[in-house]
Amino acid sequence: QVHLVESGGGSVQAGGSLRLSCATSGVTFSTYSMGWFRQAPGKEREGVAVLDTDGSTTYADSVKGRFTISQDNTKITLLMNSLKPEDTAIYYCAAGWRVPGNPIMMEVDFAHWGQGTQVTVSS
Repeated sequence: QVHLVESGGGSVQAGGSLRLSCATSGVTFSTYSMGWFRQAPGKEREGVAVLDTDGSTTYADSVKGRFTISQDNTKITLLMNSLKPEDTAIYYCAAGWRVPGNPIMMEVDFAHWGQGTQVTVSS
């Protein structure tokens, strides 16, 4: 059974950094794509970054060059630098199956979700 638990959220000033971590169980990274999604107040959930089974990564245009997704043993991390107030959201870790390298990050491709962690960036 897949289980995902996010941690590392918090409050930070604009320009600061945070590292989110997703502890996984029941996941084999060679068969699951791993993603980070976020949902800001009043907005739909959107894809932020995906690490696919072939090692390729996909990023939302809004975070390219600032965020990095990576794998560390059984954890998936999201390093977020140069944070902006518009990055404020609940961040979710997800596991699923998709075509590696697909530039479109769709919720429907991810069957398993964590409970989310809040990130707040103040100006």
